[in-house]
Amino acid sequence: MHRPAVAAAVLTTLALAAPVAASAQTTTGAPSSTTAPSTTTPPPTTPVPAPAPAPAARGTLSVTLEKVNGRSAAILSGQRFRVRGTVRPYVAGQRVVVRFYRGDRKLASKAVTVKGRDGAASGSFVLGYTARKAGHITVRASHRATAQLLTLKAKGKGVDVLPLRAAPGSKGLAVRILQTKLKALGYVIGQKGLYDARTARAVLAFRKVTGMARIETASADVFRKLAHGAGAFKVRFPKQGHHVEANLSLQVLALINGSKVERIYPISSGKPSTPTVLGTFRVYSKTPGTNAKGMVYTSYFHGGYGIHGYAEVPTFAASHGCLRTPVPDAIPIFNWIKYGDYVDVYPG
Repeated sequence: MHRPAVAAAVLTTLALAAPVAASAQTTTGAPSSTTAPSTTTPPPTTPVPAPAPAPAARGTLSVTLEKVNGRSAAILSGQRFRVRGTVRPYVAGQRVVVRFYRGDRKLASKAVTVKGRDGAASGSFVLGYTARKAGHITVRASHRATAQLLTLKAKGKGVDVLPLRAAPGSKGLAVRILQTKLKALGYVIGQKGLYDARTARAVLAFRKVTGMARIETASADVFRKLAHGAGAFKVRFPKQGHHVEANLSLQVLALINGSKVERIYPISSGKPSTPTVLGTFRVYSKTPGTNAKGMVYTSYFHGGYGIHGYAEVPTFAASHGCLRTPVPDAIPIFNWIKYGDYVDVYPG
């Protein structure tokens, strides 16, 4: 080939390649003003979960009654007592509902806020209540579940509300409350709910033991003393087991088993001119029935001295030396006493 022809071919090739190079340079170089923006998006972020709420706490709720005369848990009608409660753990803002019942009937319902210090192990509340009528009142308390504290219920507590007066022949709730309190102390009551002769003698014996006037009416003073737990017979000789004690200053007789007083009866001991012998003796003879002297079911403990029923039993010492009991009490006492039982007679 001739050189001029070769040169012409090279020039032709270069001319054709120039637009392609320019086009390639435009594509791979800086973007032009007409280039579309990128559509790529960043990866999504994972949301941080909110902390779960703390579970409601388990706890305990308890109540005690105050100003109810200790273990006897009794007050007089019209008196006010207190309900003190404890909630564990203490959680601020919690409330407790306290309810008062007589039997199945709800008398009152009061809500109270639990008080305490932040961080304290327990909180407390105090509520007062006035008992208007006689009867037995049960106090219950509960806490309804909240987000912070679960449901709580307290064990019920009871208090006897005593009436101010009862007399022989009366009936009903007041008499039943009177009899219940007397019986718990060892006094011998009669038909439940009826202020009969036996219940009247129990009141008389109670009055003797507590130093009150020796009558058979249960006045407000009797109920007040019962509410305060008075009237217990003090045992002098608990080691003598099944035995009898006669307190002549009180003019009462107690049938005792060890330290437990089982029964208390009013008596009349020997008058000043024929006093009852003092000391510790043992029953050596028992005579059922009524003898020529009018002695009913006699248990002899020293010579002619005995414990027996008699038609006349005044509230003071009036016998010929024996320990007289009302005739209706003679047989129960006779049956309780055993041969060989100790009989302790002391002036008081």
